[in-house]
Amino acid sequence: MAKKILIVDDDPNITSYLTEFFADNGYATCAASDGREALDVAKKEKPDLITLDLEMPDEWGPRFYRRMSQDPEIKNTPVIVISGLSGNQYAIQKAVASISKPFDRDELIKIVRDAIGDAK
Repeated sequence: MAKKILIVDDDPNITSYLTEFFADNGYATCAASDGREALDVAKKEKPDLITLDLEMPDEWGPRFYRRMSQDPEIKNTPVIVISGLSGNQYAIQKAVASISKPFDRDELIKIVRDAIGDAK
């Protein structure tokens, strides 16, 4: 079974781009458009990795991460921050990586593979 990545971003263009990109590399995906929805999706889908935008309406990335860290079922899921905010590498200290939009596809897939291995 393919490893699953949860994409958390309020921009539908980024979400669909990442969904296609990860699918092209053999990963399954699920998505959420804000931190509140992401918590429910993460508990239900149990992803192997989460990509997290920082700036979102309703509930932004760092608050989601804090809540996720308190949930025993999902607290050890690796997170990659993908954000347009400068200084994003300081927002979530325990993220496996923080990359800026626009991001480099090769860099992103290397980080994913380093964190969770190949898709299968």
